Amino acid sequence: MSSEPLLSDLRVFCTVVQAGTFVRTAAQLGVSPAFVTKRIGILEGQLGVKLFHRNTRRVVLSQEGETVYVSARKMMDEMAALSETIASNRSEPSGVLRVAASPCLGRAQISPIMALLTQRYPLVDIWMELADREVDLVGEGYDIDIRVGQPPQQELIGHRILTGARVLCAAPSYLAQHGEPATLAQLSNHECLVARYREQGLGLWRLHGPDGPEFVKVRGRFGSNQGEVIRDWALQGMGIVLLSEWDVAGEMASGKLVRILPDYYEPADLWVMTSTRGAESAKISACIAFLREHLQHGPYALRSSY
Repeated sequence: MSSEPLLSDLRVFCTVVQAGTFVRTAAQLGVSPAFVTKRIGILEGQLGVKLFHRNTRRVVLSQEGETVYVSARKMMDEMAALSETIASNRSEPSGVLRVAASPCLGRAQISPIMALLTQRYPLVDIWMELADREVDLVGEGYDIDIRVGQPPQQELIGHRILTGARVLCAAPSYLAQHGEPATLAQLSNHECLVARYREQGLGLWRLHGPDGPEFVKVRGRFGSNQGEVIRDWALQGMGIVLLSEWDVAGEMASGKLVRILPDYYEPADLWVMTSTRGAESAKISACIAFLREHLQHGPYALRSSY
């Protein structure tokens, strides 16, 4: 029997890291928790390392597990890119491509990239909707949903484009008036601009820091399901925000917003979601490959420190 890890076991391992528990992993993959436990055990035996520290509520990567995860995720991304490249060569992409994206990301990056896409594939037409919500791909008739946040649901196919994070920041005027929190717990004493969009919960921020994941309950008089509204309020000095680093990169570079508690962040990768029925579509495969190319390189690329 081969001692080399199976690609399928590495995929299970990556899903556990993203989901946080074996039970959630099992639900996403459509298998039993016992199956997940068995495959992780086999993988640990083959690699000769302990991948997770386990407790009754969740699993946390060990130091060796973090090293394995970096390599395993790179392999998964390369395999996805290979599959997408092969699929995109099956036939000439054509037809209407229905795209959903968040307003901030959609206007700044996705819209100009879609314009370039139609130049490369002249038989493709674009319909794009900007909304800070999770669309029903099948029910609403969309081909792809470009989202920042949690990994894909079981019934969808997720294509990770970039690794990213949400960060805490505030305007200098707010910090001058209210001071800067020195600890995560002190956020509860500040005016926080709470958002409820996509997968983010209302008033409960889950942040990763030196001691691993931590939850903090925040409050504020202002809330919205629109990231752009939250960002505008922050610029006006109304409070502290937790937003994607891509949505506030320009404001932080110019000093209009200042990052606070820099040791803390919320993992928020960029995903392109598709339904299983679109797996063989030339236009969808071409679009995913094109997005990966232009979001990683060129004038519309997104930079990340994570």
